Amino acid sequence: MTAKKIDKYTALVMQPHVEVAEDRAGIAKNLDRAINMIDFGVGYFWELPARLVVFPEYFMQGVTTPGKGEHGIDSFMKKAIELDGPEMRRLGEVAKEYNLYIAGGGVVERVKEFPDRWFNTAFIIGPSGEVVLRYHKWHIPASIGLGTSPHDIFDEYKEVFGGDISTLFPVIDTEIGKLGTMTCHDGCTPEVSRALGYNGVEVICHPVALQEVEGVSQPWDFWMFTRRTRAHDNMAYVLGSNWGTVDYAYYPKAFCPGGSFAIDYTGMVQRHAPYPQEQVLGVTIDIESLREHRSRCNHNTWVDVRTEGFRQIYEKPIYPANQFPSGKPPRTLADKMGPVREVFSDLYGRGQFTPPAGKSVADMADLHEQRVRAAQARGTLRKD
Repeated sequence: MTAKKIDKYTALVMQPHVEVAEDRAGIAKNLDRAINMIDFGVGYFWELPARLVVFPEYFMQGVTTPGKGEHGIDSFMKKAIELDGPEMRRLGEVAKEYNLYIAGGGVVERVKEFPDRWFNTAFIIGPSGEVVLRYHKWHIPASIGLGTSPHDIFDEYKEVFGGDISTLFPVIDTEIGKLGTMTCHDGCTPEVSRALGYNGVEVICHPVALQEVEGVSQPWDFWMFTRRTRAHDNMAYVLGSNWGTVDYAYYPKAFCPGGSFAIDYTGMVQRHAPYPQEQVLGVTIDIESLREHRSRCNHNTWVDVRTEGFRQIYEKPIYPANQFPSGKPPRTLADKMGPVREVFSDLYGRGQFTPPAGKSVADMADLHEQRVRAAQARGTLRKD
């Protein structure tokens, strides 16, 4: 079959102001702002029409972190939504109006098959107004993410949604290219983007709520150098969308200080908003150029992959699966960090990590547990 030409188009990377919502009214306020920003973007970039919009993680509902104001599972479930609910239908109406694909992430999603928990869900809505892709965040950091990863409930999850790489890390073939998504911490390590690349992704929509304390700005800026690497490794566009500013009593306004960007399939930065304010970035997406680039063998990051030497890395689990099965959802961040003890025991036990001077292998798991208990005693980690 002969491939059909895809014309260049504009993608909009959104960097909105977010309010941490407590209820549906708070969600509606964030959604109103998001839709106004779409109206602006598609109007401004009228000469090369916008076909794709990317919003950040938790752009509708916000999120809380350790310390004062940390929410437990009950608070999150109060603002959980369904992907066939009124909020997503509103975005679907805008997608139909402007002939857009709208991507976003960090939806606090209630899933009927697992009603005792919530998933951190990324989505893509098509021009039909329907949700055409749903992805449940895989690499949720144990120390800061209360949502359930498919891996936390893996055996049950596979029974409902399937466990194939194409199901866990979906890519859709559309008239604007092959689209996929990964969320925030997914981009810190190679595996999720590599799975998307294996599935043929050409544009990775990458919603994040990435905080300055984790290094969004110079001189560290691991957000930029890791995501340039993800784009280069997979010869795919990466469109990274972060919050601009936030309203929450316990957060600085620049908690997630922007830094949104568009990176092309060579790892080159096309657009960047390195500041904590609202912004809309418009970037030209050229799928035909990407496909021509992939046709060359020189420095082709997929042609030269030699898999046999790396299998041993993944033969044994590191973070163990099925830690939070039905009836046992993670209720607090401290609860979510419980399995890390086992991970430390394994990493130090097999000699991959070496303890600091004066510490034994056995000490390292105990040290993690002691830190969690001390934080709970100080009131900087929530107790259930």
